[in-house]
Amino acid sequence: MSILLASRRVAQGVYAKVIEGSTSEPIRCLSSVPGTFNEGNNLAYAVGLGVVLGAIGLGSMAVLADKKDATVVSLPGGISVELSPPPSGSFEVKITKTGDERVVDAVGNFPLITEKHRSLTAKALKADPALYAKYANVKTPMGFTFDQAIQAGIDAPHLGVGIVAAEPAAYQVYKEIMDKVIEGWHGYKATDTHQSDMDFERLKMTPAQVTKFNKHIVSTRIRAGRSIDGLALPPGTDRKQRRTVESLLKNALSKMSGDLEGIYYPLGGMTKEQEDKLQADGFLFQKPTPNNVLANCGAARDWPDARGIFHNKDKTFLVWVNEEDHIRCISMQDGGNVKDVFKRWAMAINSIEVSLASAGYSYAHDDHLGYITTCPSNCGTGLRASVMLKLPKLYKKMGVHALEELADSMGLQARGGRGEHSPPGPNGEFDISNKGRIGASEVELVQRMIDGVEKLIDLEEAA
Repeated sequence: MSILLASRRVAQGVYAKVIEGSTSEPIRCLSSVPGTFNEGNNLAYAVGLGVVLGAIGLGSMAVLADKKDATVVSLPGGISVELSPPPSGSFEVKITKTGDERVVDAVGNFPLITEKHRSLTAKALKADPALYAKYANVKTPMGFTFDQAIQAGIDAPHLGVGIVAAEPAAYQVYKEIMDKVIEGWHGYKATDTHQSDMDFERLKMTPAQVTKFNKHIVSTRIRAGRSIDGLALPPGTDRKQRRTVESLLKNALSKMSGDLEGIYYPLGGMTKEQEDKLQADGFLFQKPTPNNVLANCGAARDWPDARGIFHNKDKTFLVWVNEEDHIRCISMQDGGNVKDVFKRWAMAINSIEVSLASAGYSYAHDDHLGYITTCPSNCGTGLRASVMLKLPKLYKKMGVHALEELADSMGLQARGGRGEHSPPGPNGEFDISNKGRIGASEVELVQRMIDGVEKLIDLEEAA
């Protein structure tokens, strides 16, 4: 049995300690505040108005707001939790449990991994089955199992990552395999640290460059995902938490002003006319198909409840709510003024964060992973900055393969009209974007894209 201790807004200096009851792993906290738990002595630092105790794997929680007197809370599964303030001023937690939890047979339950399974997760498990044995009976603080984390990659062999996080803590709970996947995908080591920088004033792009880009670029788009700390991510959420996410974001988006002001459309509450219009604009995200990671990892449950789309009047700023991540924030416009697009995106995502903070929440973030997302492929910045760039002469001269290799040498990715390794779209259009997500800041990644695109334009003009 494991115990979860999580909280917000408790006066600093309050500690909780397990004084009775067997636990199979240290107490863990929902909050990502540095120093939230000390594995050595099983002490958990509490931050919040109340202390939240939950039994892992039982899907239930209880808020203990009154800390003056001893409080006993009974939870499903035969667990009783007692919280009492001893003379020292810390809070002692007494845990009792009756009954046994199901134990997974790590050998008999090992997933079927075939030659068709391409994901880094499948390859890691196949190379070292002990990893599955290590985590088969380990759950995250909110009760998410390892089998649930890897199910998408088992059911959809074509996926490249093959594991998802149902809450931010999953990256720590399943650290060994998460580190392998992240290093395999990003080349980012477990000892690396990530720095964030969304100061658009630090981005270098001159008016002359904007004029030059406008001649060759059809459109520019910057998007990134964010998660709200303390709430389950889409693969592991329930209806209440999903609706809480939507409520928090609807409130934040309702405060947008100026060119960011717009309308929120709940996915299940639109008129046919509104739905057709959003579909025509390419804004509407659909219920995932069986081949989609969302369907296989559990993020499509209760569709379309508590999902929605926000866009501003000019349709240059868009937010998806409760798709793969809690938040998918997108800034876009015709032409090649990358700095303007980045400025709009940065202002919007920072504005949402301010609104969340006023409600006692924050983005899920740590110094190693940066901004935490459902899929390890998007951790760090979660950012993809892209332009639709016309390169008809360069394509004719180099071909797809050589052009992709050239982009790769500049830290960029080139995609044709039908995705990777395909010919360009109309007028020789390629989607050019930053390749990395983590280990470099938002400003660095966008600057890398600007510098690389300028070199490609010079080569196009010289071809």
